[in-house]
Amino acid sequence: MPIPDRHCTAPVTEELLHGVLELERTDDGVIPHRLPARARNQAQDPQLAMAESQPSGARLLFATEANRVELRGRATRFRYEGAPPRPAGVFDLLIDGHHARQAELEAATVVSIDMATGDRRLVPGEIGGVVFDDLPQGPKTVELWLPHNETVELVEIRSDAPVRPIRDPRPVWVHHGSSISHGSNAVHPTGTWPAVAARRAGLNLLNLGFGGSALLDPFTARTIADTPAELISVKVGINLVNLDLMRLRAFGPAVHGFLDTIRDGHPHTPLLVISPILCPIHEHTPGPGAFDPEALARGDVRFQATGDPGEVAAGKLTLTVVREHLARIVTERAHKDPHLFYLDGRELYGESDARELPLPDALHPDATTHRRIGRRFADLALSPGAPLGTDRRPDGPGS
Repeated sequence: MPIPDRHCTAPVTEELLHGVLELERTDDGVIPHRLPARARNQAQDPQLAMAESQPSGARLLFATEANRVELRGRATRFRYEGAPPRPAGVFDLLIDGHHARQAELEAATVVSIDMATGDRRLVPGEIGGVVFDDLPQGPKTVELWLPHNETVELVEIRSDAPVRPIRDPRPVWVHHGSSISHGSNAVHPTGTWPAVAARRAGLNLLNLGFGGSALLDPFTARTIADTPAELISVKVGINLVNLDLMRLRAFGPAVHGFLDTIRDGHPHTPLLVISPILCPIHEHTPGPGAFDPEALARGDVRFQATGDPGEVAAGKLTLTVVREHLARIVTERAHKDPHLFYLDGRELYGESDARELPLPDALHPDATTHRRIGRRFADLALSPGAPLGTDRRPDGPGS
């Protein structure tokens, strides 16, 4: 049951919230955003607006002696008409770095999207709360990770003892990627592969993984350039292919421009470019990608590639083409940029993984695979001697 109003209350502030770049003030509270308004305003894209407002990697961090904590807020859940409903977002509570509880907001605003027309229908929901009680006695550090897959408006924290914001002393890792980095098909927020890797390596994560929206957008590169960071990684390719967004002639200059912009703000920060993980439907077949109508008729969600492999010679992109040119671009630039590195995404999820753990919808890894990718990334990219390892990190943000 909710904590009565006579107990301590605290608003959600920038000092409490980590892993976001901006808070939007509302009549009732705040909405966390992973892109600032100036960036959002340059896109005017409903898909990006939905993705960046889903706070993947965001968490409240505070010290308290409370035995009971309630976060009041309102979720916004997106439903695709004709597709099975997505599971509700999960809040992960960690105490002194260890998993302690999980909870969901029962009520939510629901946005139904017609996949054929793009039309949206909204049914507003009420403010509710997630309650965590019977917490351990005495002082403790609490991390409350917000859902990675639904927008949340945060109203206040209620508790039976004060909560005090604390600084996160860990190095800041800024990561940008697609829905896989965002966390699609992970089942809870600390189970997305970037969260798994960050916790394994002891990093302060800012996850700029945006479902359907890793598109080499200049405003995303500018956001990364303007954000303090000790480590940066960008994982690009799958959205460019499955949206059939550009041809090879535009791809190379766009990659160069994206990296140039990041280097404006981070000239010497270790920067890792990651190519796509294995995705059989798009390895040799261009986009656009689409829902598989036969699977939808069965009540399942699967994706398919609808492009013509014969058009690759004319400049259409596949994952094979993307990897080849990303590797070339990074190799060429690295002659003058010793802090720039490349990782083939198939080292994170390759052919043997696909045989053991096939992508359930032909596009996104499942929860088990997210954990595997996260552990592998920590070992391949974040461990000592690796591209973003401790021995390569600069002395301070933006250096």
